Amino acid sequence: MRHLKTLLLVAVFAFSGTVLASNTNDAVQPVELSEEISELLKDPYFTLKDEVVTKVTFMLNKDNEMVVLDVDSDENLVEKFIKSRLNYKELPSAYKTNYKKFIVPVRLQPGQ
Repeated sequence: MRHLKTLLLVAVFAFSGTVLASNTNDAVQPVELSEEISELLKDPYFTLKDEVVTKVTFMLNKDNEMVVLDVDSDENLVEKFIKSRLNYKELPSAYKTNYKKFIVPVRLQPGQ
């Protein structure tokens, strides 16, 4: 009887391990998220003299909308532009994750 319980316990662990290790393809890869953000930041309404590199910190709300928490930039115009383009914009694809905050590098180049 004891061997049967042990065997049953091993079978449960083996089954739960394979279920937990399975990967769903519904989640968007980080590259796709970066491409979607890049698409939202296309065609700024101002011209840049120099390249601007900054980090944008945001989270996703329950409606899959980005909520911009911080734009690490000294240029006020760049900060307003990024916030206006990203804040409360719904991502076209469902990004399912347990992460609360995202930090994404953003590079704006002159002539874009």
